[in-house]
Amino acid sequence: MSTHQATVLLFDLALIVVVTRIFGALATRLGQPAVIGEVFGGVLLGPTLLSSQVSQGLFPMDVRPYLTALANIGVALFMFVVGLELDRALVSGKLRVALSVSAGSILLPLGLGMLLAGYLFQYHPTSDRLGFVLFMGAAMAVTAFPVLARILTDRGMHRTELGGLALASAAVGDVLAWTLLAVVVAMVSGAVQWQLVLTIPYLVAMLVLVRPLLRRLIAGESAQPRFRFAVVLVGLLVSAGLTEWFGLHFIFGAFLFGVVMPRDTMLREDILGPVEQVSLTLLLPVYFVVAGLKVDLSGIDASGFVELALILLVAVSSKFLGTFAGARVQRVPARESAVLGTLMNTRGLTELVILTVGLQLGVLDTRLYSLMVVMALVTTAMAGPLLGLLRPAGGEVAQGGEVDHGDPAPGGPQDAQAAQLVQTADQGAAGHPGEGGQLVLGER
Repeated sequence: MSTHQATVLLFDLALIVVVTRIFGALATRLGQPAVIGEVFGGVLLGPTLLSSQVSQGLFPMDVRPYLTALANIGVALFMFVVGLELDRALVSGKLRVALSVSAGSILLPLGLGMLLAGYLFQYHPTSDRLGFVLFMGAAMAVTAFPVLARILTDRGMHRTELGGLALASAAVGDVLAWTLLAVVVAMVSGAVQWQLVLTIPYLVAMLVLVRPLLRRLIAGESAQPRFRFAVVLVGLLVSAGLTEWFGLHFIFGAFLFGVVMPRDTMLREDILGPVEQVSLTLLLPVYFVVAGLKVDLSGIDASGFVELALILLVAVSSKFLGTFAGARVQRVPARESAVLGTLMNTRGLTELVILTVGLQLGVLDTRLYSLMVVMALVTTAMAGPLLGLLRPAGGEVAQGGEVDHGDPAPGGPQDAQAAQLVQTADQGAAGHPGEGGQLVLGER
């Protein structure tokens, strides 16, 4: 790195922090997750608002690889925390309902997304048609567990039956969606077969060897915070590097390492504190800008708006209807099912991560990537207002701590069964890390 590149990089980092913090604060003032404003700020620094010459002047091409490297570290830390927040206790006692809701929220978007991809392929052809179709289906099926948790916490719903069920469903859905995406990435990337075979012993080792080893090394009170963080950081980077070498993507290794981490309150505090300082303040904002620089909406014509309308229609309706149907199959009341459908539509930074993977693999071109980023922003931004209509503030918990279920589902005695099915949803949420500031990446 030359002196000129180092100087520009440092100035760019300062600019990124200022711009994303300003737009993040504005989004918060408007009742939106900060990630909406931060991603929007990143898009505005790109060619959508500024000309290509101005954008390249601010972020020269010879500096962008260094920004991309920092952004990749940031998203690896983010995916690690997403895995860390997937507490198995969330699903305890409500697996049947959560599986039904998750299945509906994934299968219908997956199917309709693949149908839409068949139409879009003629305008955005790639060398791998099957990979394109499967990727679009997976991109439609994802739900952002962190942003959903943040919305629930902000509205005081994380300790309600419905909030617990939403978190459990999103947790199950996240595992299914990332597994599906891993398969798609392996297909599209053309990974060497013998390397892919190594994923099986890798998974076994993570669950059978790494998890108990981590518990012995860092879960005890005698372990020093710096030692804990160093062990976690090394393990995270090695796990991410292995999955990248296997031909999947480093995000899967980071995510899985978070999943196998011991669920220890003191450990979470020691780890999440440094991660919050480094990732939220600098690295993730860099990721937003790097992603925003690839978004170009300046040349979108009438056909582009038609494609955007179709993408939004499929994304919103399939998630809502699939989730609603999955909840109603388990006799969750209609209004609660609608609330779940709204919550599961949030995509946040999780969708942006997936779209960036697709762009890197050549599955998405710049135009379709830009349209999908708009979809991610719209589906996340609309969750708050829609939730306010379906579940007005202060209506989640009635006096005496009883949950207001809204309009009851018909069926008399069956209502009691529905209430019983949802009753245990708060058991996992009560101890969920949303309390006490634990969900440090929740707004993502």
